[in-house]
Amino acid sequence: MDFTWDENKRLKTLDDRGLDFKFARRFFDLQPLLHQPTPRNDEDRWKTTAISEGKFYTIVWIQREETRHIISMRRAHGQEIRKYRALFGG
Repeated sequence: MDFTWDENKRLKTLDDRGLDFKFARRFFDLQPLLHQPTPRNDEDRWKTTAISEGKFYTIVWIQREETRHIISMRRAHGQEIRKYRALFGG
């Protein structure tokens, strides 16, 4: 699976949050994952929540053929963490 992103947005996220889109692949390799649809402007967006090293993260992305385009990456919100824990524990 290939990943793409807007480089300016990646740099802003890296500066603001210390999270780098370049590491998105490792989040998709984690198990289990919570995928939730989050459509916007006729676009089939998804948000994926995963836990890594005891911390919860959420990535918003869209599928473009064989590529996942990363829109945002952040620490997960409380509601996302609760939903993840309800399904998988942790």
